[in-house]
Amino acid sequence: MSADRRASWFKGVLDLLVLASLTDGESYGYEIAKRLGAAGFGQIKGGTLYPVLNRLEEADLVAAEFRATEKGPGRRYYSLTAEGREVLSEQGELWLAFDGSVREVLARAGVR
Repeated sequence: MSADRRASWFKGVLDLLVLASLTDGESYGYEIAKRLGAAGFGQIKGGTLYPVLNRLEEADLVAAEFRATEKGPGRRYYSLTAEGREVLSEQGELWLAFDGSVREVLARAGVR
């Protein structure tokens, strides 16, 4: 499978994955990228992740708070809003239905 195809699929679901990564509590960008990387999505660069976080914040799906740290630069912590939880639930169900349909078609074609 080409890396371009995987990148396209990933960008299509990244908003949903970021929302899902915040269900366990607030987090900052680098930590979100590490979690998603550990889940099998590979290295996620800031140029990919931060525009998504900004878009989600503008849509009131996540809230952001800047906090100074004792060492190094401060961090923006992101948390899921009530509206973000609703969107995650709705869009998550739609994604799972889509995934199920894709799997069904591929299985009929002999792809396992």
